[in-house]
Amino acid sequence: MAGFQGLGPDGRITTLGRGGSDTTAVAFAAAFEAERCDIYTDVDGIYTTDPRITSKARKLEKIAFEEMLELASLGAKVLQTRSVELAMRYKVRLRVLSSFEDTDENSGTLVCDEDEIMESKVVNGVAYSREEAKITLVTVEDRPGISAAIFAPLADAGVNVDMIVQNISEKDYDDHPGSVTDMTFSVPVNQVERAKRAMEEARAAGHISYDELIVDTETAKVSVVGIGMRSHTGVAARMFKALADENINIKVIATSEIKISVLIDRKYMELAVQALHDAFGLEAA
Repeated sequence: MAGFQGLGPDGRITTLGRGGSDTTAVAFAAAFEAERCDIYTDVDGIYTTDPRITSKARKLEKIAFEEMLELASLGAKVLQTRSVELAMRYKVRLRVLSSFEDTDENSGTLVCDEDEIMESKVVNGVAYSREEAKITLVTVEDRPGISAAIFAPLADAGVNVDMIVQNISEKDYDDHPGSVTDMTFSVPVNQVERAKRAMEEARAAGHISYDELIVDTETAKVSVVGIGMRSHTGVAARMFKALADENINIKVIATSEIKISVLIDRKYMELAVQALHDAFGLEAA
């Protein structure tokens, strides 16, 4: 049957958005309690990173739902985030295969529950997002509610904020009677103008005050992902050392239980991906 379509709240037929066919397939597999859902695509599986950036990229036999979800949301384009979310929720095993090659039972990559994976590598993949921008609000009043006052207008404007860093607050006795701080966050490059407008309008309305808004549109996000991070220490140290050895400066850091992301100058993105792929030995099975 056709995918990519469904019913809206008003009962009218609508499209499901990008990746809607994958989501349809997973929904059907869940409804039928199928043993597995095979997704045929233009690549022959999930790789440790983009093979166009490093020839050492290796195809994974298995990857956990959580890892795939992180990689998909961090820039790996093989599967859409929503289809992986649905598969994870309903425990639908996914297999990613090539539409252009003969396949057998061992082809492609299996996306499954982590219980099925006997031994988890500390890091299983390196993802990147090229089109990132860094915005800094300089000398923001440091008071309860300031974060909400900044990020609510951004949300209302449809700006997708990713990484956030707040500097240590300082006393500023000249222009500001209380404490002040700098607030830095990353957004997709194509949302910079929207973000600037939202901040300027919030300042004009008196909801926030800042001395300067600095935009850096020449940044990229590079992330390492792996469920093995939960039980291993030193991942961040190894990541930061690999970048330092290549003289790559880190601008912003964000972490979760199974991923570490850094914002760096875009011109170093490919070098960073290659260095991290080597540092975590991802070419070895």
